[in-house]
Amino acid sequence: MVKKKDNCVKPPFTEKELLERLKKHFPRPWIDLNFETPFQLLVVTILAAQETDKKVNQISPEFFKKFPTPQDIAKAPLEKLEQSLKNINYYRRKAKLLKECCKVLVEEFNGQVPDNLEDLVKLPGVGRKTANVILVNAFNKPAIVVDTHVKRVSKRLGLTKHDNPDKIEKDLANFFSKENWVYISKALVLFGRYVCTARNPKCRECHLVDICPYDKKNL
Repeated sequence: MVKKKDNCVKPPFTEKELLERLKKHFPRPWIDLNFETPFQLLVVTILAAQETDKKVNQISPEFFKKFPTPQDIAKAPLEKLEQSLKNINYYRRKAKLLKECCKVLVEEFNGQVPDNLEDLVKLPGVGRKTANVILVNAFNKPAIVVDTHVKRVSKRLGLTKHDNPDKIEKDLANFFSKENWVYISKALVLFGRYVCTARNPKCRECHLVDICPYDKKNL
């Protein structure tokens, strides 16, 4: 007996229609955090929690000059890490998380950032969302990132009725073909950040406005 899907949604458009319109906004989507290696992306993603990408990008070059490898962070005194991060929110907690994360990275993964979800979430400070950010942006592997922007946009577009990120991720995975997950994970974040904003969404400039079911359009 097949169980009926909980809170199953049927958006008023096809995957193809949605992708065509998103690509008018973001033909080649990007991530706003600056990084050169999977390790750097791991670090800046942890630092970006409850902080702007712009602020993290300002402090990260100097931070990586002082601590270029996981080994450097793992063996660094906590006070030195805190001093280097003092200009971002929750710097003490993030310094502690980074040190713990890099210890595990060195001891269990030979200093190499894992390229799979199961191992990534074993790292202190790395939850499912952070792991998916790394899979998509560092390794170009199919995963679905659900941050605050994606959560908001997914509900407005009728792609989900849920508030729980794990359930939203499942709804998006059911709607989008796996080969589009990398694109969607980047594009929906940018769409929510720059077009479908929390306050005063730019509906007049939006290429999705004719298919969007959101009942509070800013027109």
